[in-house]
Amino acid sequence: MALTRRCYSAMIIEVYLLCLCFSIRSCENSINDEKPPNIILILTDDQDIELGGMTPMVKTKQLIGDAGMTFTNMFATTPLCCPSRGSILTGNYAHNTRIVNNSLSGNCSSEAWQQGPEQDTFATRVKNHGYKTFYAGKYMNQYGKKGAGGVQHVPPGWDQWHALVGNSVYYNYTLSNNGKAEIHKDDYKTDYLTDVIHTKAMEFLKTHTKLGSDPFMLTLAPPACHQPFTPAPQYASKFSSLQAPRNGSFNKAAGNAKHWLVQQPPNPMANDTIKLIDQYFRNRWRTLLSVDDMVEDIVNFLDDAKILNDTYIFYTSDNGYHLGQFSLPYDKRQPYEFDIRVPLMVRGPGIKGGTVSKQLVLTIDLAPTFVDIAGAGAPSSMDGISMKNILHGSKVDDSWRSDFLVEYDGEYQEKAYPSCPQYTNTSMVAECDYKCICEDAKNNTYTCERYRDATNDIMYCIFEDSQVLCILVCFRSSGVLQ
Repeated sequence: MALTRRCYSAMIIEVYLLCLCFSIRSCENSINDEKPPNIILILTDDQDIELGGMTPMVKTKQLIGDAGMTFTNMFATTPLCCPSRGSILTGNYAHNTRIVNNSLSGNCSSEAWQQGPEQDTFATRVKNHGYKTFYAGKYMNQYGKKGAGGVQHVPPGWDQWHALVGNSVYYNYTLSNNGKAEIHKDDYKTDYLTDVIHTKAMEFLKTHTKLGSDPFMLTLAPPACHQPFTPAPQYASKFSSLQAPRNGSFNKAAGNAKHWLVQQPPNPMANDTIKLIDQYFRNRWRTLLSVDDMVEDIVNFLDDAKILNDTYIFYTSDNGYHLGQFSLPYDKRQPYEFDIRVPLMVRGPGIKGGTVSKQLVLTIDLAPTFVDIAGAGAPSSMDGISMKNILHGSKVDDSWRSDFLVEYDGEYQEKAYPSCPQYTNTSMVAECDYKCICEDAKNNTYTCERYRDATNDIMYCIFEDSQVLCILVCFRSSGVLQ
């Protein structure tokens, strides 16, 4: 049947527009034919910057940092695992997630968390935008326990779920394998947690690249370098001659300018305490070598599969750590540099290799960045700010932040410490297991505002016990906060 003039004209216009769309990239973008990028988050546990925590990560620094952007001013808004992870997931400060510490009563994986903030995380956002999502490793300290719903609870937004029950360990643990218990014992070949996460990640990537066309969001949360600092056997003798850094505030008395909790450790530290600190320091680095191997395998696989250039890889930690600073033996929870400054390296599409950013970025910025990269735009409901423009080298206007909050609610035991004479009549302290040196207390509850610009670095803290600290932050060449 002959075409009418109207039909013929319409066909010519349609063909012209189709050719135009193929020839002009902006037209391609307007019809959204381009596949969104993949996103990988590698979230370590308690990995510091100030004590050299990135030094053993030789391959990671080369494959992510040298190939992308390294941030030199990345901070955790809460120096403790569970509240920090809640902030990473939601993009919100702890006063909005209401996770205040690692306890169930502090809302760590509590029913209130599950029915509230957990319903709106970067996982739910990117999944709603067409991403396949995967989680393996530590989630929250109370996750999977009976009071938190058991292993049956799988948070919304995750297509594949392999989360650790409870806090970080390396052997003898249970995973929630998509809502069913997967029990692991103490055989290195089958149970070493970092390697189990590594294996599950590679299985997902291999299957997805064969069968899937959707973009993916992969979150890997190994236990390293958290206590009990158990290295893989092949790395157990590495760094045998190293000592923990002796610079900055190491083995120094805190003085009256600090909170009473930081003032209470004996000073100078005993020789056996320093020996233990050195051992912990070496083992922390040793555990990270297995993470370094995992990063190498993932990057190599993505490269071989020809999707490395379509994938953003973020490497960071939930909080820092101290080993002997102000004579506190080992822990976190303090608002000082060693406990709040964390690594951040990112590689991906549009990021120039070998670049360094001094912009002030926070753990709460990760979630809005992921959602923005996924194409859904940075949510205005989140406290954090998308780093997308920084990553792509765009000019950041003067409205970028110069201050931030550090928040924490102290944990404490309901019972006294009978073996610690100075605390026999109180139930206000916690984490006093080593030589009765307490690392936490009920009134170690604070809100600090940190202000930084080109010439100033000031922190103002208010504690629950009405102690107010106004600290002019001073740095030596070591970079350790005094």
